[in-house]
Amino acid sequence: MPYRGRGHRYGSWRGGPDPLKPPFDVREAVDQIGKEVLEGSDLRSAIDRLLARGASGRDGLDEMRRRLRERRKMLERRGDLGGTLDTVRAALDQALAAETDELASRPDDDAARMAEMELAELSPDTASAVRELNEYQWSSDEARQIFDSIKDLLKREVLDAQFAGMKQALEGGDPAAMQAVRDMLADLNQLLAEHAKGADTTEQFEQFMERHGEFFPEQPRDTDDLIDLLARRQAAADRLMRSLTPEQREELSQLMQDAMGDDVDLQSQLSQLQDNMHGLRPGMMRPQGRVDGRGDPDGEPMGYGDAVGAVADLSDLEQLEAQLSQDYGGASLDDVDVDAMERQLTPAAVEDLRALRELEKELERQGYLHRDGGELSLTPKALRRLGESALRRVFDQLDSQSRGDHTLHRPGAADDRTGASLPWHFSDERPLDAVGTVRNAVLRTAGSGRALDGRLRLDPDDFSVEETEHRTVAAVALCVDLSFSMVQENRWGPMKQTALALSHLIGTRFRTDALQIIGFSRMAHRLTDTELASREPSFEQGTNLHHALQLAGRHLRRHPEAEPVVLVVTDGEPTAHLEPDGHPFFSWPTTQETLRATLGEVDAITKLGATMNFFLLGDDPGLARFVGAVARRNGGRVFSPSLDRLGEYVVSDYLRTRRG
Repeated sequence: MPYRGRGHRYGSWRGGPDPLKPPFDVREAVDQIGKEVLEGSDLRSAIDRLLARGASGRDGLDEMRRRLRERRKMLERRGDLGGTLDTVRAALDQALAAETDELASRPDDDAARMAEMELAELSPDTASAVRELNEYQWSSDEARQIFDSIKDLLKREVLDAQFAGMKQALEGGDPAAMQAVRDMLADLNQLLAEHAKGADTTEQFEQFMERHGEFFPEQPRDTDDLIDLLARRQAAADRLMRSLTPEQREELSQLMQDAMGDDVDLQSQLSQLQDNMHGLRPGMMRPQGRVDGRGDPDGEPMGYGDAVGAVADLSDLEQLEAQLSQDYGGASLDDVDVDAMERQLTPAAVEDLRALRELEKELERQGYLHRDGGELSLTPKALRRLGESALRRVFDQLDSQSRGDHTLHRPGAADDRTGASLPWHFSDERPLDAVGTVRNAVLRTAGSGRALDGRLRLDPDDFSVEETEHRTVAAVALCVDLSFSMVQENRWGPMKQTALALSHLIGTRFRTDALQIIGFSRMAHRLTDTELASREPSFEQGTNLHHALQLAGRHLRRHPEAEPVVLVVTDGEPTAHLEPDGHPFFSWPTTQETLRATLGEVDAITKLGATMNFFLLGDDPGLARFVGAVARRNGGRVFSPSLDRLGEYVVSDYLRTRRG
């Protein structure tokens, strides 16, 4: 018999967090960080703000702290655990003070010195310190008695709070509350059943949380997160039951039976939920130990460890909030206690934390960040990404008719070949497409029914030529205003993004073009895209367009065969110029000397055949008068784009102007 392979069925992952889920979207993170850096923020602050708000569908530190605060309020409402924790802290301080005094009274006792060292190494949080002192050999009888009273208080208050809370809820008998529980269980079982079949339960989960979210203050993110949360709750309930004495368990079981009574529907829903959970998370739902007549499987009747653990939840939450705030010296996400996060929040929140912790390392590993002695900076790869993103946004705004108008189709063998073929026409000077010509002759002969006898006759209609396009070479001078007014009016970021978009366009699509970015304030400077991106705002006043045009003219003269393009982005009229000795002169309001010097450079640019196009940001009347005079003198154009369309205007004008 032929072998038949066993069939396989594939579906969505249902075993908890998807192990193949892609990591944090590093490129999106670079875009967000880069946007803030371009707007004038330092890199460290931009990364910290990204970690605080989150990205790529993952929660940030702010959301985690909010959920921790909600959980702390829930725990404090469940019983007076906040007051209990304060009482324990005060009593523990008294016990440690008494023990320290006793040890200090034994100056020659080596054991006393060792005990002092042990006390000095105690954990700073109360719950952990109580756990560590459980095996400590007290020297002071007073300290021992105080600590024993702490243990008794914890066992009594925590167990009473948990047990009394259950007892009060079960004895309440509120019909509306019981019906809400029934409705929640029915919807929950339906959701879990659909998820077990492999169906997409995203929409169903959102509807479930909208109706029954008050039952889940941990705010699970999706169905898998909800299942993990339910499994952890069941494990916690099992630990609590094992910590009770047989009498307490019997009383609780009786209360549960009385509460359900003859409610067959409620019992059925609970049983179905148990079956669903065993099917979805069999490993997490296994019994965690044997319950015998002594209560705890380890033999401690009152569950002291669980009692301390319950009070420790509040201590965990307080410390986690402080760790996630990152507002202390030398703060790092490596300080966050992941084990405590797993105890207090959902598995998805822990995965988000781990992703955030790896984000900065991943940015360095993939070459977007460079670390030099603890100082971070954006790499050229990150700047290329920012330029690509900025250019993509520009082209998304441009209509389809304006795309591609940067090419001119002209005849001539020296032009660039596109790879396409065109029919030959008389006087056509484009190169002959030999392969296409022969192919046309073969197809024509075969279509006529004549056999190919080794000879092929060419007709004039068979000839085809290669399509070519003429691309001009341009020398581009982009002059950008770096004066302090650009920062004050929130024009710093859009200006930088525009420059990066233009740089990326030229570097990837028009590599024969020569771009020079010139930044000007009181003085002008030639800048690379890297230098411009990392340029931080300064409080220097002055708009020295005169010096910027001097540098632009030098750039154009270095490329005499190229199409000259001069683009100026500014928000104020010229208020500075260079003196003959090379020193800048600044005056506000502007002077006639500054205007004459600047117009002199405009005339020099005009003689080079360059048209100057201005992009005005703001409504400075002095600037409007000045650029109006320049437009009449040079023949250039004036644009007044909004900030969100600055890149579109500059790139479009470059594409039009470079055609000559």
